[in-house]
Amino acid sequence: MKYIFSFLFVLALLVLPARAADPEKAVVQIFTFSQEADWDEPWKFGPLRRSSGTGFVIKGRRIMTNAHVVSWARQLMVKRYQDPRPYLARVVFVGHDCDLALLEVEDSQFYNGVEPLDFGPLPKVRSTVVTYGYPAGGEQISYTRGVVSRIELQTYAHIGNRSLLGVQTDAAINPGNSGGPVIQDDKVIGVAFQGMPGLENAGFFIPPPVIQHFLDDIQDGKYDGFPSAGIRTAPLQNAAFRRKLKLPDDDRGVRVDSITPGTPAAQVLRPDDVVLQVGQYPVGSDGSIVYEGNRMSMAMAVQEAQHGHKIPYRIWRGGKEQTLAVPVEVSATDKVLGNQYDLPPRYFIYGGLVFTPLSLDYLKTFGRSWSDTAGAELTYELFYRRHESPTTLRSEPIVLSTVLADEVNASFRVRGRAMVDKINGVRIERLEDVVRAFETPSNGQHVVEFLPKNTFECLERTAADKAHQEILKTYGIQRDRRL
Repeated sequence: MKYIFSFLFVLALLVLPARAADPEKAVVQIFTFSQEADWDEPWKFGPLRRSSGTGFVIKGRRIMTNAHVVSWARQLMVKRYQDPRPYLARVVFVGHDCDLALLEVEDSQFYNGVEPLDFGPLPKVRSTVVTYGYPAGGEQISYTRGVVSRIELQTYAHIGNRSLLGVQTDAAINPGNSGGPVIQDDKVIGVAFQGMPGLENAGFFIPPPVIQHFLDDIQDGKYDGFPSAGIRTAPLQNAAFRRKLKLPDDDRGVRVDSITPGTPAAQVLRPDDVVLQVGQYPVGSDGSIVYEGNRMSMAMAVQEAQHGHKIPYRIWRGGKEQTLAVPVEVSATDKVLGNQYDLPPRYFIYGGLVFTPLSLDYLKTFGRSWSDTAGAELTYELFYRRHESPTTLRSEPIVLSTVLADEVNASFRVRGRAMVDKINGVRIERLEDVVRAFETPSNGQHVVEFLPKNTFECLERTAADKAHQEILKTYGIQRDRRL
């Protein structure tokens, strides 16, 4: 009888499912030493800062974390669970639009005894999740349990001008938790990444569809990003307008209001087309779709695709339905409309005049109320001209950022923060045009014209050439350009 019980006990052990690895053993603490660029004085960097975050080991001997944890990093160090030793790490892929990054540790000992975490599906609203991380102020891992309360497109604070799928939970997500896994049924169903000022008991994590898109994107060795449709739409909830367009009264479809020039969509779609369906998702008259049981913006249907792919659109044109294949791509022109990272700003200096591209990062140097203090011309040029007057849009608007005071430019009334129109008669479309314009022969004077009132300033060419290197030396600037 004793042997029978022993046999049954062993048999039970054999048929029991294997116990899942402890998730915390794959969770790491990340220490970042970073220096941010200075957009007002673009040849400079800010002071070295130390910050911390969280990451976790995934398949392929890589560590997933947030892009904002490792941005502007000069050095990265990671520590394993209950291990005092720090290991050097490096960034191998980063997606600033989706706030995700992958790190590698070259020392193979780091991975000894660490089981990588697997990813699970998008969680359901009202289901329970647990966040793992190293919140600021402590060296020990913390665990917080919460409930999924909402799933919709959220503005990603790191990039500032993109909204991607996000999940809200009442599990605490504090500074230092960023990049940590959100676990459900022993699977990673999210990456903790941000909170929201003014909301209590509300944190957000990046869900599996965004994570998988990032991982699929990098399969070719580079990261492209999340595409956009290149169109603006207007709701079609006005019954009279729907009758005018001869649309069925089925509460479907939104009108194409405008199309961004130069995008692939401009070759296929037309203003006043009515978008009825994007991919597999019918579009409501308010511009929303139902995704995994959650109603959200139709932009989600576009974001499922990769850069350069085509999406089937069901549209209403000329009183009848038709299907079109609409290419989608990652916009390169809207990069300056969001927060930029890791690549310092371009600039060119001549005769003490500092020129740099117009961007959101540059406008933020005006202070917290930059939208009020930057001036209407700079704000209009960056955000609105592309929509209201696209044919006059410059590919890279340039500003005179500042003037490094010297005898050669002492008579300048414009001392910086001004939009540049022309230099020596050359219309300035991008920074390279500034260099070319100053190299253009002139009648002894360089003439710089500014918008919006076409004011101009003059610089003595011979004196500027002679003073150029001495000005750089005086202000401790090693190079007069970064192009």
